[in-house]
Amino acid sequence: MTRVVFLVFATLLSASAQNLSYSGTAGSSATTTLSSAYGVSSTPAPDYIIGAEDVLQVNVWKEPDISSSVPVRPDGKISLPLLNDVQAAGLTPMQLAADISARLREFLQEPRVTVIVTAMNSRRAYVMGKVTRQGAVLLISNLTVLQALSAAGGPIQFANTHKMYVLRTAGGKQVKLPFDYPEVIKGKNPEQNIMLRPGDTVVVP
Repeated sequence: MTRVVFLVFATLLSASAQNLSYSGTAGSSATTTLSSAYGVSSTPAPDYIIGAEDVLQVNVWKEPDISSSVPVRPDGKISLPLLNDVQAAGLTPMQLAADISARLREFLQEPRVTVIVTAMNSRRAYVMGKVTRQGAVLLISNLTVLQALSAAGGPIQFANTHKMYVLRTAGGKQVKLPFDYPEVIKGKNPEQNIMLRPGDTVVVP
């Protein structure tokens, strides 16, 4: 009888240790879990608009000396061999590939160009105020205010969650869009849970 009790106790200890080990690693995968839960993909959509500070992989078939990884400068341009400066910001990867291909015809016969966005640094919004982690959030996909707050760890104690708002610049003017956190998580006022745009700031007073 004593042996049976000991074996059961040992089994429970082993199971508890496994659970503790899982809990300890959960924090490191929090971002991955959040992205999966909201259907966020790390691959840009085909109609993704390139912006400043993005990083592009430009591949020219059978031309390794021209192919390169390049950052988009603040002025929206990239630098490539033979072509010097090429406007990239404001174009989709396919549009930029077509433009580079057309320019390279002066030097190559039927150049085949692909452009891949390897870092989407231009699409950032910000969360500030009484949240667990203030800072920038990457707008990899259609990220809502609620999702951005989740990525920031949520509001902390004493945050005025009824008075949250989003600061957005539209038409050269800054507008203040209200966000009532307790109401939204209850399923009310869903229109306040807007999709964030680059440059938006979620403020938690």
